[in-house]
Amino acid sequence: MKLELGNIFIKDVIFSNETKVVDGVLHVNKEAIIEALMQDPRLAKVDIDLAKPGEEVRIIPVKDVIEPRVKVSGPGGVFPGFISKVSTVGSGRTHVLKNTAVVTTGTIVGFQEGIIDMSGEGAKYTPFSKTLNIVVVCEPVEGLPKHEHEEVVRLAGLRAAALIGEAGRNVEPDEVKVYETLPLFESVKKYPDLPRVGYVYQLQSQGLLHDTYVYGVDAKRILPTFMYPTEPMDGAIVSGNCVSACDKNPTYVHQNNPIIEDLYERHGKDYNFVGVIITNENVTLADKERSSDYTAKLVEYLGLDAVIINEEGFGNPDTDLIMNCKKISEKGIKTVLVTDEYAGRDGQSQSLADVDKTADAVVSVGNANEIVHLPPMKKVIGDPKAANVIAGGFEGALAPDGSITVELQAITASTSEVGFGTLAAKGY
Repeated sequence: MKLELGNIFIKDVIFSNETKVVDGVLHVNKEAIIEALMQDPRLAKVDIDLAKPGEEVRIIPVKDVIEPRVKVSGPGGVFPGFISKVSTVGSGRTHVLKNTAVVTTGTIVGFQEGIIDMSGEGAKYTPFSKTLNIVVVCEPVEGLPKHEHEEVVRLAGLRAAALIGEAGRNVEPDEVKVYETLPLFESVKKYPDLPRVGYVYQLQSQGLLHDTYVYGVDAKRILPTFMYPTEPMDGAIVSGNCVSACDKNPTYVHQNNPIIEDLYERHGKDYNFVGVIITNENVTLADKERSSDYTAKLVEYLGLDAVIINEEGFGNPDTDLIMNCKKISEKGIKTVLVTDEYAGRDGQSQSLADVDKTADAVVSVGNANEIVHLPPMKKVIGDPKAANVIAGGFEGALAPDGSITVELQAITASTSEVGFGTLAAKGY
């Protein structure tokens, strides 16, 4: 399967009477997009604002971040199962409005949402302080149940990203990057002397409001399965969960997963990147055993020599991570884990809730309990009072002057467990 990503590098975003790209500037018709989103009767109000790198702007609470794209050739469309019909993506050409993001905010859904600061101390920790953000502020109708509240905000973000992405349909990309994975036997035949490497991609799926969607299906309902790496790159996986902001994978991160991109970078050179196994993170012990057994079986069946395994979230998912590691390692297959740590504010506590001696190659992306002080901003998009209740915050986190004291846990993608953030551990 071969995917071409046509990257259109956007230098600025402005409001206009038409959504289009002109000389690297994205023009957004705010009124037209609001009108389209308000077709959902569960929304009482929608507004759209802009937040650009270096501005004294805070976005809180952040629900999702999505990269605007448009499918210009090949099967499927953007966000299959939600915006487009269910059809396999990952081939053909997709145009991408690089450096831009659609960010959803508004009345808080759960307590595990995030903060994006466009400047100051907080900007150092979130990758989305570097993107030109089109912020969709959603207010659902009164009395809407929480699961519908989550759904309507999630869909608003996807719809806005699809509408904005259309601006790139007929624009000549600044660069075209090609990613290709051959069918298994062809791949092995082409690279007979290279070690076969795969990626075990854990998706958050632990209970209510802890959802990730694969072609529109909640990952709670799937068994571990094999995917071409280009499928998640092309919108097959969508975030819908309310786990802690620091290590939640927003949809943007699924679209731009750096583990997949880095594996492709060395594919055919240092190893044969065979593909991706997606698996869920579960609540009950029986479900954890089932999924980890199935994952290890797939890894063995594919004849892999090594895998990278990441988790999403912390605590309970640590057990899924370690189960996958242990069962795959016991088959004689090398494993590398990618995770963040919850080691206490002083860094002295146990980093993971579960351990095993087979977890002997681990990449840490930071301690989510570390305390950070965020200065007041001239402008806040959303509701600053959310700082007192979001995960990583606490009563009194929001000071009278507008400054906020929180754990890294509250900052969107600050300890991204696929390495999309800015932190890493240094070995000595």
